[in-house]
Amino acid sequence: MTATPKISPARAEAFLADFTTLGTFGATGRGGVDRQAGSDADIAQRRWFAGLLEQHGLRVEYDRIGNQFGLLELVPGAPYVFVGSHLDSQPTAGKFDGAYGVLAAAHAAFELAERWGSGSASEDEKPRYNIVVVNWFNEEGSRFVPSMMGSSVFTGVLGLDEALATTDPWGISVGDVLGKAGFLGGGDGPTPVSCAEIHIEQGRILENAGNTIGLVTATWAASKYVVTVEGAQAHSGATVMEDRQDALYGAALLVVFARQLADRFPGVLHTAIGKLDVYPNSPVVVASQVTLLLDLRCSDEGVLAEANRYLEEQFAAIEQTAGVRVSRRLSHEWGINPYQPAGVDLARSVVGELGYSNQEIFTVAGHDSVNMKEKVPTVMLFVPSVEGISHNEAEDTKDDDLVAGLDMLTGVVARLAHGALVD
Repeated sequence: MTATPKISPARAEAFLADFTTLGTFGATGRGGVDRQAGSDADIAQRRWFAGLLEQHGLRVEYDRIGNQFGLLELVPGAPYVFVGSHLDSQPTAGKFDGAYGVLAAAHAAFELAERWGSGSASEDEKPRYNIVVVNWFNEEGSRFVPSMMGSSVFTGVLGLDEALATTDPWGISVGDVLGKAGFLGGGDGPTPVSCAEIHIEQGRILENAGNTIGLVTATWAASKYVVTVEGAQAHSGATVMEDRQDALYGAALLVVFARQLADRFPGVLHTAIGKLDVYPNSPVVVASQVTLLLDLRCSDEGVLAEANRYLEEQFAAIEQTAGVRVSRRLSHEWGINPYQPAGVDLARSVVGELGYSNQEIFTVAGHDSVNMKEKVPTVMLFVPSVEGISHNEAEDTKDDDLVAGLDMLTGVVARLAHGALVD
């Protein structure tokens, strides 16, 4: 293989134009998007994306959980290099999260198909493996819980039947949504040989350092809880204060403590309460039950263990203070989880040839590549997020960084298609 070339100005222009079009699906009034999985906006963008892939000669298929695949068959019978991310979004979110990685994957495939199909490629430049552009279903997990659903089913982390039976707050199931839209395939999808994903950082480490490309080496450790606070329903006005068993008061104490817990370990521990369901949620009733999702993420496994111990103590204290019962279920837990060092080395080689400033970086957020790396060698890349804003309509990444990331992803996928990380 020759040294990694940059994409052409025409490719960059086409990519940015398509990205502008993609941002019109589910567009909000403040520059963001609302494209929760299986929504009308999500269905519309999937159909548009299928047309874009087919226009460039890729064959579009779906697996049994609705993952969308654009297959570029270069070597009949060979397995596939997976490249992509997700098109679904959080409610009133930014237009870059996930969508950038899917469209960059598509244009990387388009670029490589042109290079290898031009007739000018030498024998040693021809690929050994096929390429598949993937749009994973329901990565965000906002409408249907859990997140990273499509890649979890694909990699065997989550059962297909369980995923299809999952319902949204209105009782509509994943299977109903995908079946009605025509996105339920009959198979398990292509066979992977390796994987690459590019994503906006969703933080401000790259921007602060003035670097263009992040070479992701590992994920932060995490503990995720479903916490239920149970009290007693009562009249919000007439019930004597000392008689109240206010579940929302108990939940509020936990919300405040979660932030105080992060403040004990600045820069190392991140905490959040992502969702609260309050019952009966009536204006004149003291809440009898609150269910909430508590998320702890940490760059140090020892600190995470200490934070969990503090949580245990606080649960007992909240029960005593608020007169409630607190139960919790650990829904997800993982330690510091590295990507394959050989993949980081491959990315470092490519970025060196392209000449972009770069650094190694952890990912705090979860991504579909976290599932894929447990199955095949995987490369994860970041581009900067302006001011670190994400899951917000103001989310932004500069055009030059978007194009640099496309350059980088194209070079990585080319090497993966030639068998890097396999031999």
